[in-house]
Amino acid sequence: MKRILLASILGMIGTISYGQWQVSASSGYAIGSATMKLGERITASETENSYGSYGEGTNFQLRGTYFFDDSFGFDLGVGYLHGTDQDISVISLPSTEVDAVARARAFGASASVVYKFTNNIYGRFGALLKLGGKTEGVIYQKSVFSEEEAEALGVPDGSYSETNYKEDFHGHFPLGFVGALGYKYDLDDNFSLFVEAEYYGISLKRKDSEISEFNTDVKLPDGSVAVSGLYTIDNLPEGVNKNTTYVDELSNTNTDTTQELSQKVPYSSFGLNIGITYKFSKASK
Repeated sequence: MKRILLASILGMIGTISYGQWQVSASSGYAIGSATMKLGERITASETENSYGSYGEGTNFQLRGTYFFDDSFGFDLGVGYLHGTDQDISVISLPSTEVDAVARARAFGASASVVYKFTNNIYGRFGALLKLGGKTEGVIYQKSVFSEEEAEALGVPDGSYSETNYKEDFHGHFPLGFVGALGYKYDLDDNFSLFVEAEYYGISLKRKDSEISEFNTDVKLPDGSVAVSGLYTIDNLPEGVNKNTTYVDELSNTNTDTTQELSQKVPYSSFGLNIGITYKFSKASK
């Protein structure tokens, strides 16, 4: 037993003595993979599905890596995703116009194993975790009043309501996969540049949402404002809930409009990152 313990301690000391720390900073752009239907685009003549992934967009990463020897290492990273707009509902009809998009504003972390195939080519793979953030919905809606509605509001025919609001969607903490293949070029003993292709495989199940901004104005046919702030975040129209909870089951007799069935939304992506690495001096034997 003592020999085994002694051998383990000597092995750890040997690993640390040859170990090397490095830190990296990078930025890149990713396109959606494993896309799913996110919404629809509707006109008077046709309806078209809108597919995408909230993983599409610009990302920024900071990573720290410890190499146990010349080939194997362990990597911890944190990052931020600034997602691109994804069409959720686009409607263009004579009496109704809707332009609703959603985009990711998410923070994540990863833990990966790194392997150097050569001094310049490496790969890493591991687990991906979303730490925080939101999927932000930005909605614009224009609705032309019927004759009865216009008369009730005391505005001429052709007047319309114009609504702008934001809704923040939050999800349960998911666990996903990250894999990357990269090439690095040494500038000197400490600094190197790298480029890598990276894959994220992750989906997020919705937990709740909250309307953070809301405003409805009444406008005349010429576009001038007749009534400003008919509805606001403090005075939501009937049928619009400030908070919504997403659940896996709902009774067929449920009348609580603040609850809806949950769904999984995609965050998977393929991306290209470019960055710089600083290598600390190797530990002394």
